[in-house]
Amino acid sequence: MSRFLTPAKIGLLALIELYVEKAVPISGMVDVLSFVTSHLIDADTTRPANTSSRWAKAESTVRLVISIADFEKVLSPHAAASGIPGRSLWYVFLDKLWKINSLDALHDFFERRGELLAKTKEEQRRDAEMEIEPPSPETIVLSRNSPFGAFVRRTQLEFSRLRFEHAYQLWKDFVKYRQTTAAYYRKKTPSFQRLSFDNVLLEGEHTWGPGLEAIANVAYGDMLRDDPSSTLPVSTDDIEKLLEFQIEQMQKYGNRIPLEIRHQFHDLLNDSYMIPSLSHYLSYLDAWRAGDYSTSFDCLHRYFDYTMNHRDRLFYQYALMNLAVLQSDFGCYKEAIAAMLETVSTARENRDMTCLNFALNWLFHFSRAHPEVTRELDSNNMLGDGKESLAFLRAKAKETGMWTLWSSALVSEAKMNLANGDSIAVALEHMVRSSQILVERNMKSMMGSQMSLNIALWDRLGVSYLSTTTCEVFLRCHARHSVFDDELKVTSRIASMLAFRGRYDEALERLESLDPNSLRSWKPSQYWHKFRGIIKLRQDLHRNNLDGAEHLLSQLLQNKQEDLEPDLALVIESLHIECLTRRGDLRAAFEKVERLISELRDENSDIALRVRLLLIKADLLDRCGRPQKGFTIAVRAANVAWRARLIPFLWPAIGAISNILVSLGDFEPAIQLLTAILPRSLECEISAMTAKLYSVLGDANMGMAGKMAPKSNKRREYMTKAVEAIQKAFDHYSSVQDITKQCEMMAKKATIMRVAGEHVLANDYAAAYLALRRDAAQTKI
Repeated sequence: MSRFLTPAKIGLLALIELYVEKAVPISGMVDVLSFVTSHLIDADTTRPANTSSRWAKAESTVRLVISIADFEKVLSPHAAASGIPGRSLWYVFLDKLWKINSLDALHDFFERRGELLAKTKEEQRRDAEMEIEPPSPETIVLSRNSPFGAFVRRTQLEFSRLRFEHAYQLWKDFVKYRQTTAAYYRKKTPSFQRLSFDNVLLEGEHTWGPGLEAIANVAYGDMLRDDPSSTLPVSTDDIEKLLEFQIEQMQKYGNRIPLEIRHQFHDLLNDSYMIPSLSHYLSYLDAWRAGDYSTSFDCLHRYFDYTMNHRDRLFYQYALMNLAVLQSDFGCYKEAIAAMLETVSTARENRDMTCLNFALNWLFHFSRAHPEVTRELDSNNMLGDGKESLAFLRAKAKETGMWTLWSSALVSEAKMNLANGDSIAVALEHMVRSSQILVERNMKSMMGSQMSLNIALWDRLGVSYLSTTTCEVFLRCHARHSVFDDELKVTSRIASMLAFRGRYDEALERLESLDPNSLRSWKPSQYWHKFRGIIKLRQDLHRNNLDGAEHLLSQLLQNKQEDLEPDLALVIESLHIECLTRRGDLRAAFEKVERLISELRDENSDIALRVRLLLIKADLLDRCGRPQKGFTIAVRAANVAWRARLIPFLWPAIGAISNILVSLGDFEPAIQLLTAILPRSLECEISAMTAKLYSVLGDANMGMAGKMAPKSNKRREYMTKAVEAIQKAFDHYSSVQDITKQCEMMAKKATIMRVAGEHVLANDYAAAYLALRRDAAQTKI
């Protein structure tokens, strides 16, 4: 196997020669130059339209190595600009390849490559002394430092370094590579014969007689009989480029290699007599993404064992860093902390600021995600206080020009401000500064974390429309450049918003539309399945299918808390509490809420999670018939939500206070509060929350009607308002398919009609109530 040269690169050289000879027509110039450039320049400058096209470069590289068909696809649609009229560019290209009809001709072909290059000043001076005329200005010559010129010079150099046996192997591979075009070339060229692939055999056909077959077998062996076991014409350069490309894609987007590409690459790797050590790192990444613990550890150790044999301890800190990340993903948190602390020490010793800053950044985020693990560390270690750590990281990142870390630190500071309930303006300032870095440095891959924080901010401010719009902007414009985890979480956020509005089928379709190959990775697949389970669980609870909901809960609750993100874990816990409540087990639900509140208080977690639990606790007290005992809880939740600008939690807190006022008989203040907040609650687009507020408003209006004189206009007016509020609550509960609440609202309407003396309407509502109960029973079955 050659280190660089392959038959495919000989084809590229022939195509470059056609371009220099002006045989490429103007209509096909862009196609031909794009094709050649895509295989010469390592950087993928194309703009992928979707996630599957990210692997197009690897597919095209493998196809070009194993088959000449890609040349045909590019060249056959175009006619040649010179030569015999009517001939296609594909025929002219083949004619140039088939004229390389011996090993000697192959040597001549490479020797003549220098004619394509612009001459150096020394060569021009020598030609002037020998009175050789310079080429005409119309002649195309390649600059020696251009991509084409550098490729031509390297191919000449690599061919001159080949030993005879390697040059002969390259010749045999080239004969096999172009052999598939023999039938086409024979039709177009009458002089073409059976042995025209080798001019030596053709000229010796009459001289050697019967011994010709024996000589051909000695020279070419089983290749003439199309032996399927023969190796592919691959070079070390092709293998290394494919390895680097696959590793870059996996690290940049977090996806696994598609199965088809992986099988093709393994075939190429098996035909290579030298296995690069980087292949073990690729195996480690693939096993890690697949969730294969033992294989990933084995491949990681194997890769760094190979590299450290040649580079001493230069990359030792990166081995430790990869080991820490791997152990963290597999739940070995104490081992991960120990490995990352050793990474910090080694990076300081080796003065590797890039690795040191990354390790400190990782430790900060790990301490925020798993405070119960880092709590055991001493207070005088390098973790320090969260704000101090971020300030240090920002300063160091700015000094060393680590723009990614600088932007990440600013985003982390904004997240910390939001989680602690600090100033929204300060958080926005950090976000704008981070966004400025991303735009100035064109860091497209960081847009995922930036826009995820924007989405979370609009959610907290209760502007659901802007949150949804930001999600759509990310998916349409930035998802192709971001890690798949960001795309998955943004898509899950959209699915969650649709589920809040009762559009469960659309939410599931959104999740199903994600790239199947990207979901082959272990952690994204787990997250995807859990989120689908949450949507179905919410749907079963609203449809009162408690058996199905408990079956889903039994699966979701099997996961350890540390396997889930904090907000996702609390969603599952809150749905479990709702299931217990609908079963009537209020004691178990209350105990669970108390336990979760104490855990979150100890971990100093996101303030939004604690406010949500306070609201659940107030709701449980209301269901127990003791709403007034939740007054302090509701006021505290409203106060915290207002200070932290947690608008989606502020309106339920005000609704809980209004419900308590209704229970105390203060109906008018409750109506004033609810009338003020209902228009803003509609902006949150959470149907269940809005429905509950309308339900309390109906109760308050009915309470006011009870205070009015019998058969008075005021009494009828308040009862009409109560019916309208109950109807709106019924409509919102219907949108989320909450059958139990629909029945409750229908019973209230029937009661109001009976009090108003509308017995016909009361009977109709009662019949509708019974019909809903029957539908609920059938849904259970």
